[in-house]
Amino acid sequence: MPADYSEPPIGLKWRSNTLFIISTVGIGLFTDLFLYGIVVPILPFILADRLDVPHNKIQTYTSALLACFAGASVLFSLPAGILADKLPARQLPFLLGLVALLASTILLWLGETIPVLVIARILQGISAAVVWTIGLALILDTVGSKKLGVTIGSIFSFISVGELAAPVLGGIVYKKSGSGAVFGMGFGLLAIDFLMRLAVIEKKVAVKYGLKDDEAVDEGEEANEDSPLLANGAGGLDDWEIPKDQPKWIRKFPLLYCLKNPRLLVAELVAFTQAMLLAVFDSTIPTEAQDLFGFDSLKAGLLFMPLVLPYLVLGPLFGKGVDKYGPKLAASIGFAFLVLPLILLRIPHDGGNGEIAKFCVFLGMCGIGMAMISAPSIVEASFVVEQYYRANPEVFGDEGPYAQLYAINSMVFSAGLTLGPLVSGALRDAIGFGNMNAVVAGMCAVVSVLCYVFLGGPSLNSLKKK
Repeated sequence: MPADYSEPPIGLKWRSNTLFIISTVGIGLFTDLFLYGIVVPILPFILADRLDVPHNKIQTYTSALLACFAGASVLFSLPAGILADKLPARQLPFLLGLVALLASTILLWLGETIPVLVIARILQGISAAVVWTIGLALILDTVGSKKLGVTIGSIFSFISVGELAAPVLGGIVYKKSGSGAVFGMGFGLLAIDFLMRLAVIEKKVAVKYGLKDDEAVDEGEEANEDSPLLANGAGGLDDWEIPKDQPKWIRKFPLLYCLKNPRLLVAELVAFTQAMLLAVFDSTIPTEAQDLFGFDSLKAGLLFMPLVLPYLVLGPLFGKGVDKYGPKLAASIGFAFLVLPLILLRIPHDGGNGEIAKFCVFLGMCGIGMAMISAPSIVEASFVVEQYYRANPEVFGDEGPYAQLYAINSMVFSAGLTLGPLVSGALRDAIGFGNMNAVVAGMCAVVSVLCYVFLGGPSLNSLKKK
């Protein structure tokens, strides 16, 4: 039975407002990362206190449980993207993802065996696949590509607080009130998230009710040569045309053809490395703080503050820079900058406040670098696929391939979150915390060079000439 669009719902105007849609997606992503990160500093203590896991097995189980979340997200992201591109609206799957997150949170709260905690993290990964895939597609539907960089930069600076501040709050509340209070925060956030997802109305649905969108993206304006994103190294649309004689699997999923483009591949590498860095910090900072300084969950959680603050303050500024100058400089400089503090993290050793202060300063420098690399991946990937879509509208269909693109981005990001704890945990046990960070620094240096060579936007030399 077709939907009846003759009678507009209550609050149609504010429910389909750009700011409300962005806020809803932001809260959804925030909730996902908050509930992902809330167990980071308390997981070793839950394993020891609730499950009586031996101390020498804590790092192994901690890394494995963090990886379960991301592994499930990898497997479910692409199906979520394909489903989202086929459905007339994205709200229903957006809501269903929250059901999985609620079930996960209950199991994490009550679970008393390793298998139950594993199931909880898998459900959390399924929810993440849905919210990241559909949420980012909703953002592009709402603001268009012209404002995507500053929007993503702002959202990422906000949601990264969820991922990085959750360990702070989790550690503090666990120390003061126990795990029940920690998960109580999560349930409160889930309630707010549910109400916002239930209320939101997409722009394309609001138009069917006759609401004129004064903030709609002007495609003609967006396609002119002054558009920041379209100035990032793109030629004419002829350069983006897909040849007609493609195999059946390419015709069915044309986004796969786009993956031949080195700009898109490097953009996904940026997402993978960004996620891996977050996971490295999540899985090693609490255990390193415990070993070096004897920190409990409260103090280990507070160590994440230097990572949070630069992200929160600088994320929107760097996102605006990506919109203006393209992703090349932000990504290449950001990864190059990260090399220094990652190497310096080997300096702090057992000691008092002086050593703790060094550790915090180096983490703060890492936070600045993380803020610089937050927006380039999404902006570059969206731009490349948008160009293919503009040049081949008959290949991609009316809805375009954006949810599938963000599904792939979610898979890549989740793969980084999967490998991060496993690799960092193994390296830390094998060669120590300092050498582990040196390996990660080397990876950042390689990615920095690839970003400068392949991503769109002016080079340093061309900016100097201007």
